[in-house]
Amino acid sequence: MNKQNKKKFSDKVINRLTLYHCILTDYILRNIEFISSPQIAALLKIDDSQVRKDISLLNNVGKCRVGYIAKDLKENIEKTLGFEKPKYAFIIGAGNLGSALAKYDNFANYGLNVLALFDNSSLKVGAKINNKQVYHISELPNLAQKLSVEIAIMTVPREFAQTTADFLVKSNIKYIWNFTPTVLFVPNNIQVWNENLMGNFLQFTYQK
Repeated sequence: MNKQNKKKFSDKVINRLTLYHCILTDYILRNIEFISSPQIAALLKIDDSQVRKDISLLNNVGKCRVGYIAKDLKENIEKTLGFEKPKYAFIIGAGNLGSALAKYDNFANYGLNVLALFDNSSLKVGAKINNKQVYHISELPNLAQKLSVEIAIMTVPREFAQTTADFLVKSNIKYIWNFTPTVLFVPNNIQVWNENLMGNFLQFTYQK
């Protein structure tokens, strides 16, 4: 799919498609060939019409009274969302969260390849986490250029978030996946995705 024909999906649609992908992966592992939109909707507790609307965006054709071929639908989602195109990233901060993300091998299934971690602690620099080297943060600009990395997953403490973001921008990082509880100030050409862990938790528990 070239850029001219590529559809632009909203964040909500992309989020639902990735959840459908998880369900389809489970079905395939269980050797279940077909899946219906009501089955997907029931698992996610959403309306069946929403599932059908999302899947229609993929130009995927189901079989009457049978549903969708799980393998084909999964591959269609992967192609549409660009799973097959590798994306390379660094993790900034080799603490508990950064280490946990480095150990999460499932990223590769979605085309995200974490190449290394960076920290400024002498206790962490030089170590390996899940076969990924921890480098001193000062080495990031050179390695980012050498390895053509434009994505940073930021897991540093709150008090270092903005200065770290400033350093990443100067190092030609274009995309920041921000796990810190801080709103970052970056130039307009830098894209930031804030992973609001506590916000998600409070959304989940607000009605309780």
